Amino acid sequence: SFTMNSYLFAYDLMQFCGHSWIFTNMIIRFMSFGKDSLADTFYSIGLVMRLCQLLSVLEILHILIGIDKSRLFPRILQITERIIVLFVVINSQEEVQGKYVVCVLFFLWNVLDVIRYTYNMLSRTGIYYLPLTWLNFSLCIPVYPFLVLAEAFAICVSLPYFESFGTYSIKLLFPFAFSIYFPYVLKVYLLVLFIGMSFIIQNLFSERKAHLGTGNIKKKRS
Repeated sequence: SFTMNSYLFAYDLMQFCGHSWIFTNMIIRFMSFGKDSLADTFYSIGLVMRLCQLLSVLEILHILIGIDKSRLFPRILQITERIIVLFVVINSQEEVQGKYVVCVLFFLWNVLDVIRYTYNMLSRTGIYYLPLTWLNFSLCIPVYPFLVLAEAFAICVSLPYFESFGTYSIKLLFPFAFSIYFPYVLKVYLLVLFIGMSFIIQNLFSERKAHLGTGNIKKKRS
């Protein structure tokens, strides 16, 4: 309906503005301060990044209520991995926030999201610009494995701090003697992260074939 399409356009516009601000800020800061800007990336743009990632949870609701035709499980995996790395790993450990890997993660996330939300906005209005369509469904395939490696590296860097400070590790004595050592949880999640990567890459190839097939390109051009 027109109302739902307008809502989705407004949502994509908000995300585009947020990620564009982050991306532009990172580029300007790097051009102005060089390598010195990398260490305080989280402190300068972390708040906007957290807001954008929290807002992305709505995309799961969009699929559940049927106004977005994307596949549910791959989207849940992609959103969940960002939430875990950003809020659980980076946000909880101040020592990790100054690492260069945070800047790499933010850059890769925003490159993909600026393109994706630009494509989504135009498609809501019936505009399909072929180079943008190709970029949206092609760039993510080679970039995504590097993105997962950066996320895994951020988790590995955080492990010594979780071990030292005991963050999120709990020990229950009543009614059962039970403890959760959070570094073990993160190590298990690393395995899940790489298993999910293979599934998501397969889905990305499937989406690329569906949108960039010869028949679909001709249809969109017409």
